[in-house]
Amino acid sequence: MKDSLGTSQPCPSLKSLTSKLGGMLHRCGSPNKYKRLDAKLEKKLIELKRSSSGKTNFKSMNSIIMRFPQFKEELKHIRGVFEQYDEDANGNIDMKELKKCLQNLQLNLKEEEVEDLFHSCDIDQSEGIQFNEFIVLLCLIYLLVEHSSSPLRTSKMGSPELEATFDTIIKAFLFLDKNGAGKLNKKDMIKALNEDSPWEKSPTHITRSRFKEMDWDRNGKVSFREFLFSLIDWIGIDADEEIPVKGS
Repeated sequence: MKDSLGTSQPCPSLKSLTSKLGGMLHRCGSPNKYKRLDAKLEKKLIELKRSSSGKTNFKSMNSIIMRFPQFKEELKHIRGVFEQYDEDANGNIDMKELKKCLQNLQLNLKEEEVEDLFHSCDIDQSEGIQFNEFIVLLCLIYLLVEHSSSPLRTSKMGSPELEATFDTIIKAFLFLDKNGAGKLNKKDMIKALNEDSPWEKSPTHITRSRFKEMDWDRNGKVSFREFLFSLIDWIGIDADEEIPVKGS
């Protein structure tokens, strides 16, 4: 795993994702199309960072990488939910199917929030959410809905293991967000990648390459959404992974 982040060349699949998102931003005409959604996510992350008082289970980037196998196993369990609401079994969840999914999970979101989440996670603009995009979408919803200040809030995801995984992923992002700004900058990433020990510092060109893989819109910042897509790719979950053929 360490080698996957330590090589100087970006992963081919990350190149593909970067290309997809870059094309999407070009067609949309503005990299700020999802500014409203990202602002809400940033606000939540800033609140969590402040409430954590600097407490974290992570000590270095390597401590995050060590969790990749656990992340992959837990996130693959979302496959059952994805298949349940992919009613036409075409490998994508469209807007109608997503709304039904959220309704059944009793995740109450505003219409504009659902639309923002759908289109911001549909990185290839296929008007359908693939499996890897669905994971990102659920984690974003978890951050927006589950992290309520109310002590009486009830669980909505229905899986304590999945919720614990989402919590750990959020904490990993907060660890990397040294300034508590709700987004990552290059300085944060350089610090995180070089925290293991003085003799294990990553060369500057490697650190820049890792940051470039995440900074899809090239604005010098990495949003939680961009971080999630990169993380999902790093741990090895593909859009079409393990899709069974129904009726076989």
